[in-house]
This record gives sequence, structure tokens and C-alpha cells, in this order.
Amino acid sequence: MRAIVAVAGCAALLGLVVGEGHAQAYPVKPIRFVVPFTAGGGADTMARLVGGRVGNSLGQQLVIENRGAAGGTLGTGIAAKAAPDGYTIVLTASNIAAAVSLFDKLTFDPLKEFVPVTLLAKTPSILAVHPSLPVKSVQELIAMAKAKPGKVNYAGGVGSLLHLDVEYFKAMAKIDLVQVPYNGSGPSMIGVVSGEASVVISPTTLVLPHAQSGRLRALAITSAERFPSLPDLPTVAESGLPKFNTQQWYGVLVPTGTPKSIVMRLNSEFVKVMQSPEVRQRMINDASIAVGSSPQEFAAFFRDEIAKWAKVVKFSGARPH
Repeated sequence: MRAIVAVAGCAALLGLVVGEGHAQAYPVKPIRFVVPFTAGGGADTMARLVGGRVGNSLGQQLVIENRGAAGGTLGTGIAAKAAPDGYTIVLTASNIAAAVSLFDKLTFDPLKEFVPVTLLAKTPSILAVHPSLPVKSVQELIAMAKAKPGKVNYAGGVGSLLHLDVEYFKAMAKIDLVQVPYNGSGPSMIGVVSGEASVVISPTTLVLPHAQSGRLRALAITSAERFPSLPDLPTVAESGLPKFNTQQWYGVLVPTGTPKSIVMRLNSEFVKVMQSPEVRQRMINDASIAVGSSPQEFAAFFRDEIAKWAKVVKFSGARPH
């Protein structure tokens, strides 16, 4: 009898060791990091900032795969169908929370088909204009748009915050700006810097270099309060549109069914990177905020964002045209 118990105990111990060894073995091959936005945009910049560092920590490369189209919904839909084995992760952003209300039909349900890993960072956007547009403040821009309805254009992106933030701005200011659509924030910045478009609301990380070089004129920041590293840049809210407050954010998701041990391993590695002094300083320099949340915190935040953007879409009347 003792022999049987001993054998059973050894078997259980062996099973535990094998199980732990299997969990600790992850990852044993490169991880596909789907970025459902174009190269050169804010999401792509964030993915490349954290991807290499997390890959080094995991001992396997995070291979970035840009699938930009339809405000991030195409690439996200592709990732939703991937095997839930930890070898496909997706960078998500505010666009996806807005897409739930903006698009009539999505090929995926972000709350049902994905498991949150972590909220990486938040970043306000900057309302900026091409220097050829003779305005130096939000009020001057609004006045020009009212004097010339439909004559001032902006760099947008179908279903993206480039589109929704300006539609929200238009609705609050009661003005008419015409969208010049681009496939992502990277191409939109090229459009406005070249003068093809005149106005843009885009993440600080993309606007600041051009504003500092004089290729764009920054008018205001979209956060509720002035950002510490940009004390002289007023908010849109204090410039005549009280309560105007939008921000871009970036997070990581994995397909539903991914083992919890893998979700927590990924969470640990991404949070460690976001809390590193190097990345935190980079975020401060870019007028952004490093977060690195728990999966539960990100899940609650994601639900709140979906509800918020549903109200914005309804209020602005924005459509994915």
C-alpha cells in the first residue's frame, strides 16, 4: 500500500514538474505582434518601442506585422481568428473602442474574442495646422472655419481617432471642416506636413517633432489640463470648448482562450518594460503617460472607453466615410 502511495505521489510530483516546465518553456518560438495600423503611426511607434525590449526579456523576437486598414478593424479581425496559444498578440488602441459604435458590422467582438493583457500608455493629441494656414489659436481657426464653411480641410483616417477627434471638435465648435482621408496616422502626418491638408489632431508623439521644427504650428493639446512638459501649450477646453477632452491609448490583447499562465507572463514582461526608467522618460519626453496595468484594470478601462466613444459617435454624428 505504501508503495502504491509513493508511486502515486511521484507521479503527481512528476506531473507538476512537467506542467511547470511546460509553462516556463513559453515562448519557444518568435511571437507574432499584430499592429492593425500603418507603419510610422503612433501605434506602430509604440509597438516598436516596447516590442524589442519585451522580446529580449522573453528570449524570443516579437515580429511586428502591420495590417493597417479600416481604422484598425481589419488587422484586429485577423488577430481574433488566430490560435489562442500565446504566439499571436495584438496592439490595440482607442480606435477599436470607437469602432464598436462607428462601424455597423465588425467581424469581431473585442470584449468577447480577446483577453486584455495590459494598458501600455496614454497620450493626449495636439491640434495643429500647416504654417500656411493663417491662424495662431483655436479661436482663430474656428473663426476662419465659420467664415469659410467647407473650405478648410483636415487630415483624417476612416474610423480612426484622426477622424473622430476632429468630428468631435467640429460638433462642439459648430463648424464644417472637410476630411482628406489617409490610411493611418503616419500617412496623415505626411499629408499635413506637405500642405496637402491644413489641420490635424494627432498624438503628441507624432506632432511634436514637426511642431518643434516649425513644419507645423501647434494650437492646443486635447487633454483636460495642460501637460507638464508643454506648459505653454493651452488645452482645447480652455481655448473656448469647455469639457473637450480626448486621448489616444495603446494596449495589448490576446485571443480568447489563451492560457492564463501565458497572459500573466506577457503582462509581467510588458509592465516591466513600461515601468523601466528609460521608457518612462521616453514617455515624458513625448508628452505621454506610461501605464502598465493589470489585465483586470485594462478590461474595466476598455469597457469604459467603448461606452465613452459610443456617446461621442452619437453626439458628433460621425460615420466611417
